[in-house]
Amino acid sequence: MRSLSMKLMLAFLAVSLTGAVLASVLARWITVQEFNRLVMAQAQSNFLGEVTTYYQTHGSWLGVTDYFRQKAQSAQPLPRPANTDNPQPPPQNGSGARQAPIVPIILTDPNGFVIHPVPPYRAGDHIPPEQLAQGIPVTTNGQMVGTILAIGSAPPLSEPEQQYLDRTNQALLLSAVGATALALLLSGVLARTLTKPMRELTGAIRATAKGRLGIAVPVRSRDEIGELTAAFNQMSADLAHSNQLRRQMTADIAHDLRTPLTVIGGYIESLRDGVLKPNPARLDVMHQEVQQLQRLVEDLRTLSLADAGELKLNRQRIAPQALLEQTAATFRQQAGQKSIALQVTAEPGLPDIAVDEIRMAQVLGNLVSNALRYTPNGGRIVLSARRQAEHVVLSVEDNGAGIAPEALPHVFERFYRADPSRQQSESESGLGLAIAKSLVEAHGGTIAVASDGIGQGSTFSARFPA
Repeated sequence: MRSLSMKLMLAFLAVSLTGAVLASVLARWITVQEFNRLVMAQAQSNFLGEVTTYYQTHGSWLGVTDYFRQKAQSAQPLPRPANTDNPQPPPQNGSGARQAPIVPIILTDPNGFVIHPVPPYRAGDHIPPEQLAQGIPVTTNGQMVGTILAIGSAPPLSEPEQQYLDRTNQALLLSAVGATALALLLSGVLARTLTKPMRELTGAIRATAKGRLGIAVPVRSRDEIGELTAAFNQMSADLAHSNQLRRQMTADIAHDLRTPLTVIGGYIESLRDGVLKPNPARLDVMHQEVQQLQRLVEDLRTLSLADAGELKLNRQRIAPQALLEQTAATFRQQAGQKSIALQVTAEPGLPDIAVDEIRMAQVLGNLVSNALRYTPNGGRIVLSARRQAEHVVLSVEDNGAGIAPEALPHVFERFYRADPSRQQSESESGLGLAIAKSLVEAHGGTIAVASDGIGQGSTFSARFPA
């Protein structure tokens, strides 16, 4: 059985049938018990009326056993006087009247000795007080003269009573059938409500498997199925975005590979055909293009290792200020060529951070190199370190070109350029910020960028556990 709707309907049907059967059995059992209790109470009431009448008529219990023996043979009750302390009507035996059921009831005197016996009791047997207390006292003229005590179970139901029970059972059966039909109807509606979003999800998943990315399924509820639908929509959007980034990255890689390969290929072809003669200048150009290809390949390899979680890190405890000083020393000459002030500041007493020194030099180098590229002559770049709760934050701040608000969420994407018309320099592969993000996250840290807009500079901050 593969249909969830059918499973749900069968489950509701089983629950409704079980409930109906249990309710029917319980209702019938309670009805029978109440009938038996009523019959016992009626039999005791009739017997109490008879023995009360007998005592008032004869003034004692003498001959009461013979009276009931004769009564059983003639099945005619003793006429009752007009005045009794227990005015229960005697049983009738005429046409259309129900004869009182035969219930084993004993009669005792006030002291608990049996006067009218019923097996297994015999005349003269003494009934214990605790058992006698369960009986009904016989009183006349305000004086207790005896006690009656039922010692058996109720007799079988009469035909009218059995008919009443049968009609009750029929009503219960009809109710069970109605409840089952209603349960099937409600289960069908509920099953359709539950399975509709699942069918939509199944169709969207199959479409995604065929390459149609970015499909969104309507979220129809706030329950677990609604959460599942929202999670699928988020996954679908992320897949579409990742696929777009992959296509863009592939195009960018092809573009970045085409330029140096074209240059190298052109020189080699010209040298082979004798159009050009080899000289140091031409060989230097070819060498620079080869180095550009090597940088691109190495950057792609670093990213692939980071994405696969296989990037090996040689962690060592190092002072944050020392990292910044080493980076500043590396780029100080390049900054001086553009008259850019390169400063280092660090809060006193900063704790060490456990990082791979070479990889961190690569991260900070990419950030500083990026800042130098977009900071005008005479500008300023500040490398700073500060404490933030249980973390240390390393920042690279410049007063250069700044970043547009709409570009901020994308600056760490591979080959992303805020200005598509801007060509990358020979010393960059377009993967610097993406590599910085991957390396920081590989250390268990986070990286972010902030900028007030175009011309307002920017700040890149890497946050590491102290």
